[in-house]
Amino acid sequence: MKTRTYKISFAVAVTLVVLLAGALAYELMHRGPAVPAAASSQDSEDPVVARGPDAGSKQLPQGSGGSAGAAPALAPVQLSPQRMQEIGVTTAIVQRKDVNDTLIVPGDVNMDEERLSYVQTRFAGWIQDVFANATYQYVRRGERLFTIYSPDLVSSEQEYLLARNNQKTFAPNADDMAAQESGWLMRAAQERLRQFEVPPQTIADLEQNGKVERTIAITSPASGYIIERAALPNAYVQPDTKLYSIADLSTVWVYANVFQNDVGRLKPGDKAQVRVDAYPGRQFNGRIDQILPEVDSTTRTVRVRLVFRNPGVLLKPGMYVNVTISVPLGQQLVIPTSAVLQSGSQAIAFLDHENGVLEPRVVELGLQLEDSVMVLRGLKAGDRVVSSANFLVDSEAQLQAAMGAFSPLSETVPGASNAVAPQMQIYLSMQPSPPRKGPNTVRVKLTGTDGKPVTGAQVSVTFTISAMPAMGMAAQHRVASLSEKGNGEYEGTVQLPVGGTWVTNVTAQQGGKSVATKQLSLDVAGGM
Repeated sequence: MKTRTYKISFAVAVTLVVLLAGALAYELMHRGPAVPAAASSQDSEDPVVARGPDAGSKQLPQGSGGSAGAAPALAPVQLSPQRMQEIGVTTAIVQRKDVNDTLIVPGDVNMDEERLSYVQTRFAGWIQDVFANATYQYVRRGERLFTIYSPDLVSSEQEYLLARNNQKTFAPNADDMAAQESGWLMRAAQERLRQFEVPPQTIADLEQNGKVERTIAITSPASGYIIERAALPNAYVQPDTKLYSIADLSTVWVYANVFQNDVGRLKPGDKAQVRVDAYPGRQFNGRIDQILPEVDSTTRTVRVRLVFRNPGVLLKPGMYVNVTISVPLGQQLVIPTSAVLQSGSQAIAFLDHENGVLEPRVVELGLQLEDSVMVLRGLKAGDRVVSSANFLVDSEAQLQAAMGAFSPLSETVPGASNAVAPQMQIYLSMQPSPPRKGPNTVRVKLTGTDGKPVTGAQVSVTFTISAMPAMGMAAQHRVASLSEKGNGEYEGTVQLPVGGTWVTNVTAQQGGKSVATKQLSLDVAGGM
C-alpha cells in the first residue's frame, strides 16, 4: 500500500514539473529580446548624458529639479507703483556710445636716452683749465667745458702752417711738382685737424695769426645738465676717456608698470597723463612710446615707456608718479554698474516692461568702467533696466516665483501692453482695519466681469515682508487659505508676526487653474 502511494505521488510531481517547464518555454517564446533596464532608462530618460538633437536626447525644462547643479528659474516680478516707490526702484536706459577705459598705474621718471650726449677727445693730452666743474651744472650748446694741451694736436698745427707757408713760396710756379706737393700736404694737415674735431674757428685763427695754439677749448655738443664728470685739471686723457655725460631734460621718459592682463589694450600713441604729489592740481600730458617686450616675473607687470615734455624740468629723474592712461574702446553697449545684480556665477539685470513688470535677464559683462559696465550679451540699446534696489527686486521675484502668484511674460504678445484683461474682480478687506500685528481676519469677494458673484473658487492670500538685516529680522511668509461663505465671499484668518509693509498676493483658482490674481501692499500696525 505504501509503495503504491509513493508511486502515485512521484507521478504527480513529475507531471507538475513538466507543466511548469512548458509554461516557462511558452513565455520565453512570446516575449521580445531582453533589454537591460538600466540601458533603456539611460537612452530615453537620462537628462545627464549630453547628446545632440538627432540622438533623441531630452532636455529638462528651465527650473526643473532634474539636476542637482541646475540653475534656478528666473521668474518675472510685478510690483505696484507704491511698492516700487517704497523700495526705491529707479531705471536707466541701455546706451551704445563711445567709451574710454582708464588705467591708473604707478610709474617713475627717467632720462630720455635719445637726448644723452658724451664728451670725449679724439686725441691724447693733458687737461689745463676746467670751466664746467660741477655735476648737474647746466651748460649750453657751444659753451666751453675745458682746455687741453695735446702734442699730437700741436704737431698737426705745425704741419699745417709749414705746408701753408710752402704753398705761398711755390705759388708763382703752380704747375711745379713742389707746389703741388705743398698743396697736398696742407690739405692733409687741414683734414687731420678736422678729424681731431678742432673747431673751425680755431683753424681760421690759426690761418690768420700764423701761430700754433698750444691749448684748444673743447665745447659742449648739446644743451643740458652734466650728470657725469671726469674732467679734472692736469688730468691725462685718452680718446676712450669719457669726460662728461650731458642730459637734455626738456623731454623725459616715464616707465609705467602695467599689469599683464591690461597691457593687451594698449598701443603706442595712446594718450596718458601724469600727476605728481609735489605739484597738486597739475597734470602733464604725454603719450605711449613703446611697450617693452618683457614681463616682471615677481610683479607680473609690463613696463610701458611714455614720453612727456618737461618745461622747467619739473619732472625730475627718479620721481615717483601716478600715470593715467586713456584707452579708447570705441562704440560699446553700457549700463550703470548699479544695474547689475551679481547672483552666484551669474550677472542679472532687471528689464523694465512698464506697468510694474520687471523681467530678470542674465547678461554677459565686459570691462568695468568708472561708473558703468560694458554689456556683451543679454541686452540691446534702448532697453530700460532697473538701476537701483536690485537686491530688493530680486527678493520680490523669488518670493513671487515660490508662491506662483505671477503670470509668465510668455503669455503676453510682444509689443502689446502687458496688462491682461481681467476675468474677475477681487476685493480684499481685513479685520481689524487697518490690520495689526497678531491674528487678523481676511475677507475676499470675487465678482465676474458682469458684476455677478463667483462661487466654487479656491482662494488663497499670501503675505510676505522682506528681510531687514539691520534689525535682525529674516524675510517672513504667511499663507491664508480662505473658505467659501456664499455669494462670492471667502474668509479666513492669518497670524502676522510683525508690523510693517507686507506684500499681499490674492490668487483665485478654479479646476486647478489660476483665474485671477491681485497684488497690493498692506501697512500692518504693531511694530516689530
